[in-house]
Amino acid sequence: MSRFSLRDVLASTGAELIRGDQDVVVTGVSTDTRTIRTGELFLALRGPNYDGNRFAAAALEGGAGALILAAEGELPELPGHVPVAVHSDPRRALADLASWYRSRLGAPVVGVTGSCGKTTTKNIVQELLSTVKRVVASPSSYNNDIGVPLTLLLAETGTEVFAIEMGTNNPGEIAALCRIAQPTAGVITNVGAAHLEGLGSLMGVAREKGDLAAALPRDGFLVLNADCHFTTELRSRTAARVITFSVEGAEGERGDLDARDLYFHSGGTTFRLGEHEITSPLLGTHNVQNLLAALCVCVGLEVPLEAVLPAVARLTGGRQRMERIELGGLTLLDDTYNSNPDALRAAVRVLCGMHGHGRRVLVFGDMLELGDLAAEMHHGLGLEAAQAGIDLIVPVGELAQAAAAGAREGGLTKEAVHHFLDTNEAAQTIDGLLADGDIVLVKGSRAMRLERIVEAIKRKRGGAGA
Repeated sequence: MSRFSLRDVLASTGAELIRGDQDVVVTGVSTDTRTIRTGELFLALRGPNYDGNRFAAAALEGGAGALILAAEGELPELPGHVPVAVHSDPRRALADLASWYRSRLGAPVVGVTGSCGKTTTKNIVQELLSTVKRVVASPSSYNNDIGVPLTLLLAETGTEVFAIEMGTNNPGEIAALCRIAQPTAGVITNVGAAHLEGLGSLMGVAREKGDLAAALPRDGFLVLNADCHFTTELRSRTAARVITFSVEGAEGERGDLDARDLYFHSGGTTFRLGEHEITSPLLGTHNVQNLLAALCVCVGLEVPLEAVLPAVARLTGGRQRMERIELGGLTLLDDTYNSNPDALRAAVRVLCGMHGHGRRVLVFGDMLELGDLAAEMHHGLGLEAAQAGIDLIVPVGELAQAAAAGAREGGLTKEAVHHFLDTNEAAQTIDGLLADGDIVLVKGSRAMRLERIVEAIKRKRGGAGA
């Protein structure tokens, strides 16, 4: 765990000590009294609907070694002699402390962003590099201005690499995360139609993701997807070395790492990479791209591929990320963690590439934050799914009405398209639409809670969690 004195905290953040000894040593940082551990520094964050100062007493009960409270407003009376400091903005204090601590360790930081695939890519980077180095990576999806600092503060002395996921909803957020994490390397998995409500357009997404490229030092490296339409734009924004990857790249357009001869099967995805034949447990072309991006990171860090390729067999996609579940005569692909148009297209390609089953069934929910293009995009995705060869489409949500219309326009009969406005209604009805032998993909934005549909199928079919 991280260790530093309260004196260092005060110096790096500008917080003002109002009680106690500044030479106290704290062991880690917490913003959540439910998980705080003995000796940690508690930072009382504030937001529109919460005030961390109200939890100061609970932090002490949990064993906090020191507290930084918001200076604004009335300060709580606290028992004991645990040091207490105040700061005008504890969230800013968290960022400043993490930035100071990251500089103190000096290990390379690999920032990972992209419209989809960033969490999986970050996880693969961690799994591969952990075979040869001491790696600290973002837990789950700690990818905002709270999660990134907390990830940096997890590191112990001796950490050799950071793998830091960076997310964004609005312009300027990636640049702010780069100021905190000071990345020496970066991965931009792709640029697609995600968070258009905040970023405005695909070009706006590219500009925002490109802020990671612009933040890298000349002696660093940037990993880019050679198949992405914005690769030339992103390349132009960095002084760092660029390493690219591709899948079945055309002559003259292949990445530095190029995967060939892909095929999907019950054990995952197999492909050829130069002289290596690689089998990944992860399904789909998009997950081959994620793996290639992580292998490019190894190249950039001068780690031989031969040293990390054995770890590919240990990869897992994570819960609700194309998680394959066999139950009650059908195959269920649970991809309910999140969704956007490019991620849905990738998932449909996986579904259409799966053979040896009965019908291919696609259950998908509204994709959010698409702004004025939302209805048009949903219609187009319904049309594409029908034309790709999906046998039964079950769109869920208000926007999904446009997807249902698109699917019928794409050639599916009325009986092959079942639209539900409500997730709960879909969950109650879905199993009656399915038959033994079907392969069923369930995918949707987090807010749609399509995992309820997965759980309903499990209950009916006697699967885990029933």
